[in-house]
Amino acid sequence: MKLAPDVLELDLSEVTKRIQRFIKEYVENAGANGIVLGLSGGIDSNTVAALCSLAIGGNRVMGLILPESETYNSRDIEDAKFVAEKFGLKTQICDITAILESFYKTIPVFDPEDKLCKGNIKARVRMICLYYYANKLNMIVCGSSDKSETMMGYFTKWGDAAADIAPIMDLYKTQVRKLAEYIGIPHELAAKPSTPGLWPNQLAETELGIKYETLDLILYGLEHFMATEEIAEQLCVEKALIEKVKGRWLAVEHKRRLPLAPKIEYRTVGADFRLPRHKY
Repeated sequence: MKLAPDVLELDLSEVTKRIQRFIKEYVENAGANGIVLGLSGGIDSNTVAALCSLAIGGNRVMGLILPESETYNSRDIEDAKFVAEKFGLKTQICDITAILESFYKTIPVFDPEDKLCKGNIKARVRMICLYYYANKLNMIVCGSSDKSETMMGYFTKWGDAAADIAPIMDLYKTQVRKLAEYIGIPHELAAKPSTPGLWPNQLAETELGIKYETLDLILYGLEHFMATEEIAEQLCVEKALIEKVKGRWLAVEHKRRLPLAPKIEYRTVGADFRLPRHKY
């Protein structure tokens, strides 16, 4: 296998149809009124919002814009509103600053200097708001995790990865960018630097330590059982970089799984007790 950008090329027309069908069938089978999702103005959430609108109609999609004082970014809010208007979905701004401050004051061991723990609180508070709307409006929560960040564990467990469906989780970041433009999202939005928005000036590529164009090809190679030496040689990068990516991919498997349980009874939930999805 030759690792070049064209290995990530997709039939975007077919991919769009499959994702729209997946979304529509899930909503129908769940008997839900529609979809609620976090609308940050970033590439992943914008793409998912557009796909949901195309699948079931924007009048059945609620995009929650969840700003907070520390990371407030008017550009992101404007981008989120632009996509919402273009694809006809509804939006609701829910400022979570007061909720976060209550958490900070309530936790006895809270450390304001610990960015990671503080950021994880933000991601989980966003999830709480999304699921409240889902419960209240009989909707399902749609996640916006992509394959690159899911494989790297670059998400908050029970936070931004908490969702009922994840329509783009099998698409690498560079594929999501191309799909975004294909369905009508402007290039300047599709090319925006990715950020979880958990603290000021946070950038995904900076924290991952690698450009998505390279990361996606490495992950593609690992997904297809290529040896680290072969990936390094083809991409002209150090083997240590491939090992680092592979090590992180394997180390964060726990973030991608349901809680483990010891095997005691005849069939165990999450292991060998799986039920087919029925239409009710």
